Formats: sequence, structure tokens, C-alpha cells
Amino acid sequence: MLFGLFGKLSFKGGVHPPHHKHSTQSVPIQELPPPPALVIPLSQHLGAPAAAVVKKGDQVKIGQVLAEAGGFVSAPVHASVSGKVTGVGASPHPSGKHVTAVEIENDTTDARVDFSGINWREDAPQAIVNRIADAGIVGMGGASFPSHVKLSPPSNKPIDTLILNGAECEPYLTADHRIMLEQTDAIILGMQILKKALNAHRVFIGIEDNKPDAIAKLEEAIRAGSYENTSVARLRAKYPQGGEKQLIQAVTRRQVPSGGLPMDVGCVVHNVGTALAVWDAVINGVPLYQRVVTVTGPTVGKPSNLLVRIGTPVRSVLEHCETDLDRTKKVIMGGPMMGLALPEIDAPVVKSTSGILALDTTTPAVRAHDCISCGNCVKACPIHLMPSVLGKLVDREMYDDADRYNVLDCIECGSCAYVCPSKINLVHFMKLGKYHVTAARKAARKKQ
Repeated sequence: MLFGLFGKLSFKGGVHPPHHKHSTQSVPIQELPPPPALVIPLSQHLGAPAAAVVKKGDQVKIGQVLAEAGGFVSAPVHASVSGKVTGVGASPHPSGKHVTAVEIENDTTDARVDFSGINWREDAPQAIVNRIADAGIVGMGGASFPSHVKLSPPSNKPIDTLILNGAECEPYLTADHRIMLEQTDAIILGMQILKKALNAHRVFIGIEDNKPDAIAKLEEAIRAGSYENTSVARLRAKYPQGGEKQLIQAVTRRQVPSGGLPMDVGCVVHNVGTALAVWDAVINGVPLYQRVVTVTGPTVGKPSNLLVRIGTPVRSVLEHCETDLDRTKKVIMGGPMMGLALPEIDAPVVKSTSGILALDTTTPAVRAHDCISCGNCVKACPIHLMPSVLGKLVDREMYDDADRYNVLDCIECGSCAYVCPSKINLVHFMKLGKYHVTAARKAARKKQ
């Protein structure tokens, strides 16, 4: 047993923003009644969009496939209510783009397709992976990468370590905290299913030390089940502790190489919410059509952790939580560090929506000053880049040099901008540099 071996683990770099979790960390999860109409995007994951298999006028049931995966790196999309398809077409997306979506008029009957699980203990690992793919499960921590792809490493990259990510390092968010407390046994079983799918030897559950109740609950579950080579890794609360590479470094001391993936060092990381979704899909046969969302912020009258159907308009969620929309100046999907500022609150909740944050102020326009070479950004960068240098290179359109300084390794966590005394929008320069370097590499490949 690896249980109990660890103190507080961490990584080099990072920042310490205020946690702001007090409003919802003790609030139990409640189910949000689905609205009269939902808009379910077909692009809710990294990779190819799903392809619609329903049309206007079709009747659908909860769990019915609305769109099939558009390739290996893709995921199907399922109905989250029963009712009538009222349209298939372009609709607002949290990203600010308009993407193809299926609109459903809720008939309020909650009629479901027949769900059935599989015998995962007897079935081959590939059967588990196939079930996870069919269920449309993606990374629930915000990355939304199709989970079955992570469970399909090439034969020359064996996986010995599975890490469940329960860090939840973003300020305000408590959805993962609550499911670890309220769905402990399901998460543990989902963990065992993932372990078998990967043929992993050991499992760590990484949890920050600002969640002592979750640590205790999971440690007790591991002890009671006598799970071999399984332990809770107690992490020092620091942002971005939940980043894949940072979590791997903290827990295993392995360093994912520049341009590499966790599988290059024998690791796979899945969010605790993903483990919960895997449990539901494999044991009960239920696809991913709802998720837990933290709803909080200064203008939210009733901060909550809600079980929300995919496709529910953000406006409906905010209204349910008694949000003062007149005072609300900005709504962020996700956390304040890496979340998306929504251009409109009628955009829907999607598979990666971990939180909805309603703010009563907008960030004032601050004039950036010249870099003073203080080195704060270099110390804060969890990837060990030189953000100040990269910012200058991108500003001068020296993209080849930015490539040599590994701009593509940037995870856009915002730590550099958070500590910059000159208020330079370093994340903007990182994103711009990554865009141009990626475009240049694609152009070079086409010429070959």
C-alpha cells in the first residue's frame, strides 16, 4: 500500500490567488430542473465536431445519440432531455463562436432510452474504452479532451501510473470538492475501472490541502476497500496545481518533456469528475448528459453547486441562483484564472463547464508599462519558460525565436500576468505566439 506516505507535495513556480471557496464549499449538490428548451452544441470537446444524426421534428429521449463522433479524436453528443428537436443549426457557444447545435423543446416527461452497464471486471480493457467513447465522456476538469483517447496509448508507451485530479486549484470552484464528498464510492469505483482500462500498476488521487474533509473521506474509502498501490497525494494549495504536468511533477517527480505528453513518462491524468462519469457509463450505461457546476460570485444571491443538464442556458442557471443580473457586469464560465468571459449569457452549459462566476465589476483598462526585468514571471511560470522574453519576441513578430524558446509549451495559466508589476498582458502574447508558430509549422509541413 502507498497510502499515507505523502506530506504536502507541490511543484516549482505557481502563484497563490485568494481561494474564494467559502460560499459554496459546504453547499450540497442539488439538481437544477431542466428548462423548457435547451441548445446542445456538437462541439463540446477538443478534436473534430460531432456529426448530427437527428433533424428538425424528431422526437428524442434522454441519452439518445444526437450526434456521432466525427473521428477518433472526437466524442458523440447525447440528448439531456426528452422532447422534440426544433432545429439543427448555428447557435452561440461559450467560446464566442457560433457552432452547430441541436435545439430541443423539453416535453418534461424525462423519458429515457434503456441504459445498461457492462461487466467490466470480466470484460477486456478495450470493451471499457469503447463504452467510455460511446458515452461521450471528455475531460471534466475543463480541458474537454475525449477520455477514450487518453485510454488508448500506443503500445510503445506503457502506462504504470494513473492520477486522479482532485486539486481544483481555480479560485471559487468547488464542484469537484463536493463530488469527492458526496460521490466518494462512485469515484473510487470509476478509478478502478480506469486503472483496468490502462493496465496501470498504481493510482494517486491528488487533492489540495484546503480540502481536508475530501482527503479524509477518500483515504477512508481506500483503507476500507484495501485497494493496493492506491493513495491520496496531499498537495499544497497553489495555482496551477491542477495542471497535468504540474500534478505529475508534484506526485511522481517525473518531468514531462518539452512538447511531450504525460504518457511519455508513463502517466495518465483524469479529473475526479471524469472518474464519476466513467462509473455512471460503465456501471449504469448512462452517457454524459449532465454535470455538476459551481455557481457563485458577488452578484449571486444563492451560491450553489448544481447538477445541470448539458445545453441549459447560463441565464437559466443564474436566475435559479437568484443572481442580480442588473448588477452583473461580467460572467465567466470556469474559474477566474483560465475561464472564458461569456459574450452572452444565453450560451449553454457544456461538458467542460465546471463553474459559472458572476462578477459585479469589469477589469478596468490598465495601461501596461515597460518590462522592468524583475523576473517575477520567470519565477511564477510552472513550465519554466521565460514569459518576459517570449512577450518581447512575439511583440516584435520574431516567431521563429519564440518557437525556439518553447512558446508552444505554455499552458496559458495566467501566472505570469498575475504577478507582473508592469501589468503586461503576457497571456495575450503567449496565445498570439502559439497561433503564429503553429500556423508556420503547418505551412512548412504542406511544403514538404
